Amino acid sequence: MPTESASSSRCGVVWARELVRDLAVAAKVPPGDAGRFADALVAADVAGIPTHGISRLNIYLRRIQAGLINPRARLAVRRRRGGVLVLDANNGLGQVQTLKALDKLVPLAREHGVAVATIRNSQHFGAVSYYCNRAAAQGMILIASTNGEPAVSPEGACQAFFGTNPLAASFPTGLGWPVKIDFATSIVARGNIIAAQKRGQRIPPGWALNLEGEPTTDAAAALAGTVLALGGHKGYALALMLEVLSGVLSGAAIGPAVGSMYKNMNRAQGVGHFLCLLDIAAFMDVSEFKQRVDQTIQGIKACRKRPGVSEILVPGERSHRRAQENHELGIPLEESTRAELKQLCKDLGVKFRLNPVDDLRPPAPRRRSLPRAAAHTFRGASSQASRRGPTHQAHRWPQ
Repeated sequence: MPTESASSSRCGVVWARELVRDLAVAAKVPPGDAGRFADALVAADVAGIPTHGISRLNIYLRRIQAGLINPRARLAVRRRRGGVLVLDANNGLGQVQTLKALDKLVPLAREHGVAVATIRNSQHFGAVSYYCNRAAAQGMILIASTNGEPAVSPEGACQAFFGTNPLAASFPTGLGWPVKIDFATSIVARGNIIAAQKRGQRIPPGWALNLEGEPTTDAAAALAGTVLALGGHKGYALALMLEVLSGVLSGAAIGPAVGSMYKNMNRAQGVGHFLCLLDIAAFMDVSEFKQRVDQTIQGIKACRKRPGVSEILVPGERSHRRAQENHELGIPLEESTRAELKQLCKDLGVKFRLNPVDDLRPPAPRRRSLPRAAAHTFRGASSQASRRGPTHQAHRWPQ
């Protein structure tokens, strides 16, 4: 059974996806894009990664309201050569623009065997493995990374320079779920520290330093200070490599120039992404590849176990089991996140439709009424950003 805190309750996956979609539409995200956005967020909760799921909806929509994210941005191709694309997200939602980038990469990878894209002027785009899993479902391998707001210090420093700069890849198998590798180059994903702060909990020793460079277990002090790199100098080197691929090569913001989605409510983030898509069929038959991966997994599981170990798992197996359970039982939702959803519904004029734990039936189809675009404001949106006005041209929602 997946673990959940005492302050959480469960809700049905379809209910959650529909509510997130309705809120995004009310915030002027086009319906099709809102569906993509909702699927990406809820998929993180389903896979047991709530730090990158619905809990982030409030800040995304606040930044839209403050004019810091353009909900209707078009993904632009700035340069192309063969199977290489240089893309500009034009300050759109990171999830939506990355999915559109994948749509462009797939036919290029089918043609060339490999296709690579960089994306600039983007946002935090959630769990990287979400995109890798989608590629694996099409018989492809996506190796992906992103930079992010400063959170991790270089080796020997006590000032944040790098984002947590994750690296991810997924590999299709014949087992019904992909092998999934997705890890931050920090010792822990920053979202875990944010979650601890929301709950008023302390963090484990060895995760972070405060502003003075001293070890801390205080979540707020850690967020003000810096997270430590994974594996010391090795994690530092890997973070630098991914900063070059995601930030330098893409033309995005670099290091401290990347805006914070929480702290900087007066400027865009300017995040960069790196996507490398391999068509397995260019190397061997996909069925043969899956068989060879399955054999590799069998060999791993056949290894002699350490004392006290009952089963050897491979990356992606635990999240697959969580997903099965969460589809059946509903996804755990923190009460603080549920309260944020209720407030968003109130602010945006959306009916709060989130089923109780004992009712996991999907919501009945209904006719949608389109909200008036100018009628709603967000509680808690930056007053500075509100005085400054939107940084992108306002869009009127059809009446």
